[in-house]
Amino acid sequence: MRLRLLLSFSLIILVSVVGVVVIAARNTTTAVRAFMYRGGMIGQGGLAQELEAYYQSHGSWQGAGDLLQAGRGHGPGMMGGMMNQRLRLADAHGVLMSDSAAAPVGSLTRSQRRDAIPLIVNGQTVGYLLAEGGMNAPLREERFLVNRLTSAAVTAALIAGGLALLLSLLLAYRLMQPVRLLTGAARRLGEGDLSQRVEIEGWEELSVLAQTFNRMADSLQQAEESRRVLTADIAHELRNPLAVQRANLEALQDGVYDLSPAALEPALEQNRLLTRLVDDLRTLALADAGELKLERARIDFDEWLARLLERFRPQADAQQVELLLKPSPAPAGPLVVSADPLRVEQILNNVLSNALRFTPEGGHITLETAKQADRAVVSVHDSGPGIPAEALPHLFERFYRADRGRSRTGGGSGLGLAIARNLAEAHSGSLTAANHPQGGAVFTLSLPLA
Repeated sequence: MRLRLLLSFSLIILVSVVGVVVIAARNTTTAVRAFMYRGGMIGQGGLAQELEAYYQSHGSWQGAGDLLQAGRGHGPGMMGGMMNQRLRLADAHGVLMSDSAAAPVGSLTRSQRRDAIPLIVNGQTVGYLLAEGGMNAPLREERFLVNRLTSAAVTAALIAGGLALLLSLLLAYRLMQPVRLLTGAARRLGEGDLSQRVEIEGWEELSVLAQTFNRMADSLQQAEESRRVLTADIAHELRNPLAVQRANLEALQDGVYDLSPAALEPALEQNRLLTRLVDDLRTLALADAGELKLERARIDFDEWLARLLERFRPQADAQQVELLLKPSPAPAGPLVVSADPLRVEQILNNVLSNALRFTPEGGHITLETAKQADRAVVSVHDSGPGIPAEALPHLFERFYRADRGRSRTGGGSGLGLAIARNLAEAHSGSLTAANHPQGGAVFTLSLPLA
């Protein structure tokens, strides 16, 4: 890429140098000719100025032929090289008005007008003065001067081109150095070294590219760490039920336990735990892939929540925990959502189970619904100890437990809240957790209205 960049710079420099030389040569020829004729041969106070003054005072070229005849001699302001020259005067359109050698006939050609001296009055070209013949010496001087100036222009262009090429080489190296760093880091990242980061300063675009690369590397490293932790957690969660099952089955096989329903119950319980864990992992996998099927229906949210609470009331009464439902105010009208009832029940089952687990005897759990813009919102507030500050950022992570000492049999696998949030997001909703200002934890579920 650096070679292609250098070749591109070289082509641009070559085209620029050639263009400058060609334009400079043409402009130099024109300027020298104008100087030789107007300033060098005729003089600033010579024939051209006299003709311009004549036109300015008379307003036309009638009678200007006498000035041409006088200009062929050695009059004031004239040069000896003018002797025997043919002088022709034309108007602004190139029509011949006077000829020092013959009667004026026809018009000047375009090339003749280009070689002639323009006569300018008040910023406008009013005519042309063409001098021909008797100019061998001046023409030789003109060619010599033009060649010298052209040679100087070519030399200057070559020096400038060389310097530009050197600067292009340095610039190409400077531009490609960060790209090489990025390429090397990307190659090592692809080989599995996720610790690769790059530091690039200066060029804004390359700096932004480096920052984007670093963010990508951070994301890949975090994903890899999460994958490793998840794999270890899954293996840990599977190992315990399998170990209990194996121990019970071996005890039955060895005759330690009699083959009876009571002896089989521990193994069956561990099988239920494994089945629930596999189902939870499958639900998470489907949610992550965006393939979770939702059987949507219109739900009157307040009535549906009242029925759901009745299922938890026996467990709450056994724990001496009061369940309260505060429906949305009547003027807001019924809260009707379009959602999968089973999946929403799964979300709230996880939330309410957690609330009952952490709410002490004599406490209460309050469900309060409200309408916020185009969403139905239900908050579940318990009177428990609340969520530790260090646990809040990780509460919805898979296999995370705020209470590490909690048993798996009584507390689940640590996937419940992760599944609940994914199910809420699958409904285009949200599930958040916080500590309530009056104490306890509050979980807030938001679902779009139907």
